Amino acid sequence: MSSTSRVDGGATTQSAGDQAFGDGIGQQWYQPAIPRTVLKELMKRSDAEGWRNFGLWLALLLASGAVAAMTWGTWWTVPAFFAYGTIYSSSDARWHELAHGTPFKSRWANEAFYHLSSFMTIREGYWWRWSHARHHTHTYFQERDPEIQVARPTKVWPIVVDFFGLVGCSLEIAKIVRHAFGRVDASTDAFLPATEKPRMIWSCRIYLAVIVLTIGLAIAMHSFLPLMFIWTPRFYGGWLHQLLGLTQHAGLAVNVKDHRLNTRTVHINPVFRFLYLNMNYHLEHHLLPMVPFHALPRLHEAIRHQLPPAYSSLYAAYREMLPALWTQRSDPYHVIERTLPVKDTTDSTDTPRAAFTAQSNV
Repeated sequence: MSSTSRVDGGATTQSAGDQAFGDGIGQQWYQPAIPRTVLKELMKRSDAEGWRNFGLWLALLLASGAVAAMTWGTWWTVPAFFAYGTIYSSSDARWHELAHGTPFKSRWANEAFYHLSSFMTIREGYWWRWSHARHHTHTYFQERDPEIQVARPTKVWPIVVDFFGLVGCSLEIAKIVRHAFGRVDASTDAFLPATEKPRMIWSCRIYLAVIVLTIGLAIAMHSFLPLMFIWTPRFYGGWLHQLLGLTQHAGLAVNVKDHRLNTRTVHINPVFRFLYLNMNYHLEHHLLPMVPFHALPRLHEAIRHQLPPAYSSLYAAYREMLPALWTQRSDPYHVIERTLPVKDTTDSTDTPRAAFTAQSNV
């Protein structure tokens, strides 16, 4: 399926990513060929599809939470909260898709669920909306993409402990506290419009107020139970998010304007697909981010002949990824090299530019 190699784009200095992106200023990102009529159908947003998925997700969240609360103080609460935390933490995939404004046709539903999911997954909404836009326009360009999950050279321990959110979530909480007190650094100014800064600051203050009130309730009740429902699920239930999220880009090429070389699609079971909101079709999502989650399997079928083969399972992805990450501990130039189709069968000029817009709400 793939091979490994060394590429100059793996350098870890700031100039490497900046120079690589600058050298390719006149070069467009690779775009798949797909007929306009097909793409127009795939890009249709649907309140019915959105509510079908998100409604079931909320029902499962409430049901598992009710069982967890009723079994508090018994051993049955362990599997109950394991289920609740796993379902709760799938808000990370939902935040991600909602940032593009595509799960629902109704803007208010996208916005409401976006800010709910952002709070649940400890990602302040205004900051992350613009950060994620930069991730799509500068995917895996070092020093430009703020969402590179695995740095070069690779450090193993942050990857392992983030199965419990100990690094990522802790950094997010620290950032929310700083922003709540108006301390915004230059890296944020690089992508966050000045008009959004006051909203971000007040949003962070609301986040802090809610969590402080929850802590106060726990103290008043002499019980940790309230905190088991807010924010801490992202720690004890984040294992699935980390397991699936690592497959998106880890070990692949950096500083290249071709998502086929830096992004994966992995086939997973239907339960994981539901919780992950079809983000296992991550290559397709990066190629055409305005296609809603429910249409990604159909998009995959429409363009898969233009892409490297999808990984048949999580096992297949990790079997290739883990040795590469281990090698990248000492050799940051080492990458997994994807096998591209010899020749595209159609002309990509038929694909509308609007389909490649990173998000619709900015």
